[in-house]
Amino acid sequence: MAKLAFLGLGVMGYPMAGHLVSAGHQVSVWNRTATKAQAWAKDHAGRAAQSPEDAVEDCDVVLMCLGDDPDVRAIAEPVLDAMKPGAVLVDHTTASAELARQLAERAEEAGLGFVDAPVSGGQAGAENGQLSIMCGGRESDFDKVRPVMDAYAKAITLAGPAGSGQLVKMVNQICIAGVVQGLSEGLHFAKQAGLEPETVINAISKGAAQSWQMENRWQTMVEGEFGFGFAVNWMRKDLRIALDEARRNGSRLPVAALVDQFYGEVQAMGGERWDTSSLIARLENADRAKD
Repeated sequence: MAKLAFLGLGVMGYPMAGHLVSAGHQVSVWNRTATKAQAWAKDHAGRAAQSPEDAVEDCDVVLMCLGDDPDVRAIAEPVLDAMKPGAVLVDHTTASAELARQLAERAEEAGLGFVDAPVSGGQAGAENGQLSIMCGGRESDFDKVRPVMDAYAKAITLAGPAGSGQLVKMVNQICIAGVVQGLSEGLHFAKQAGLEPETVINAISKGAAQSWQMENRWQTMVEGEFGFGFAVNWMRKDLRIALDEARRNGSRLPVAALVDQFYGEVQAMGGERWDTSSLIARLENADRAKD
């Protein structure tokens, strides 16, 4: 059993921290909205800390799952000052690779470890303990925290030095953007052509067009239901990070840049909190606008 802290109890962090308790760890939590931390503590027999510094006191591993670079920076600085020597900070936030490198350097100066560890699998993956985790950092730090992350992961990969986990997550989001747009266009085309979507999916889902998005989202996309998983606002944040990194490393992401604009149109339709499969809604909306 390890003594752990978990900072950030959003749709991902709340169940992830719960899995740590189920795995037998002693867990203190902190959340910006204190009532949420108190509710978690009641649900999981853990401890709701008064501050991030209070949460991490004497902990072996500190885990964070926050919103964006400014959130991570604001919490990480005081937390690194409060952590005990030899402890490891794990950041599950999808953030920039540059910030991960800066935090790793700061942690090393303080005699601490750091692993950037963004996750994929959405809310369902967090709730079911089936996340894929992409990590960057020193192998010695990774080896310390991997058994902890096993509580909510189905796959954990060390991709390289600090920042590598964030870079792999960018690849993940770039790929998802293209797949969801392609599926949206395919389903839209099928409907316009007078085809039955279920028949189409049955015909193509066992071939080269198959994807997780197709298997899990085609029906809700056709029915216009977008209350599942990862919100458009967060996807745009992730694509912004990827596009910024692409400008730095010289890669070309024309499809990702275009899909980012399409998500902007979904936001303008009021779909900020719709899940990423809502790209099909802008196609349907364009058709209604023509009628």
